[in-house]
Amino acid sequence: MSLEPNVSTGHSEPVPALSIRDLRKTYDTGVQALKGVSLDVMPGDFYALLGPNGAGKSTLIGIVSSLVNKTSGEVHVFGVDLHAQRQAAMRLLGLVPQEMNFNFFEKPFDILVNYAGFYGVPRAEAMLRAEEELKRALLWDKKDAMSRTLSGGMKRRLMIARAMMTRPRLLILDEPTAGVDIEIRRGMWKTLKQINAAGTTIILTTHYLEEAESLCRNLAIIDRGHIVEQGPMRALLAKLDVEGFLFDIDGSLPATLPEIEGVVVSAADDHTLDLDMPRAMDLNRVFAALNAAGIRVRSMRTKSNRLEELFVRLTGDEAAAKRELAA
Repeated sequence: MSLEPNVSTGHSEPVPALSIRDLRKTYDTGVQALKGVSLDVMPGDFYALLGPNGAGKSTLIGIVSSLVNKTSGEVHVFGVDLHAQRQAAMRLLGLVPQEMNFNFFEKPFDILVNYAGFYGVPRAEAMLRAEEELKRALLWDKKDAMSRTLSGGMKRRLMIARAMMTRPRLLILDEPTAGVDIEIRRGMWKTLKQINAAGTTIILTTHYLEEAESLCRNLAIIDRGHIVEQGPMRALLAKLDVEGFLFDIDGSLPATLPEIEGVVVSAADDHTLDLDMPRAMDLNRVFAALNAAGIRVRSMRTKSNRLEELFVRLTGDEAAAKRELAA
């Protein structure tokens, strides 16, 4: 891990895997895709970059991966200036794009070996790496199959394996699990966790918020060209002052649901209550109100994906309007 001295403390601190300062992008059409984005991703992190469609994620990823030219600002990859030392910076970075961009009439083994060759990896070494990456991606038995015959999930895993052939220190994944079912997605999560545990820094963009909450330790949420929130996942989720629960009940719910002060009560289905309440609220008061209404609770569980609640709160129309007025 590269270090640089901190003048104020005299100690050395890790150089960010990705450092972005006041990054701006205005297209020829006049659209401002990025309006002064700044963020740091530290080495070894698993970092989520989230935002609704049109928020600026793709432009940001495009600039970092040298596919889009910036208007202004600075980007450093492990301390290397992307603008001044583009080739050196790009050797540190791997990209898995949304689109399948390999030759469907090539074999997976050949795709990986040829890709490594483009980056100057000797063929003998490339063949060893291809075997390692295909095995990690659970594709070794498909190494000689025509790539067009692979399933959607296999093709996604092949894209990740290809990106890892250059041994990038920073891996950027742009919607890597789009269009695959949950079982395949969870298998890919396991592979990504292994890659991260081995020391590769990962930046993930995804619309599956449960995916980000499960995998990532830190995140940034971008909306309309601005970073609206960033920091540790746990700390950001802890800011939520509302908590949601699902109560499974005996029998069917009554036609009229009880009213509980401070609690939003609704029916998830005929046998499940959906409740949103302040985090500090005493659950005993809720149980007492339900008992008084003749509702018997068999079990309860926390509603999954608190990140979705935070995301909606920060990127909703009202929040966006406030930011535009303040800009």
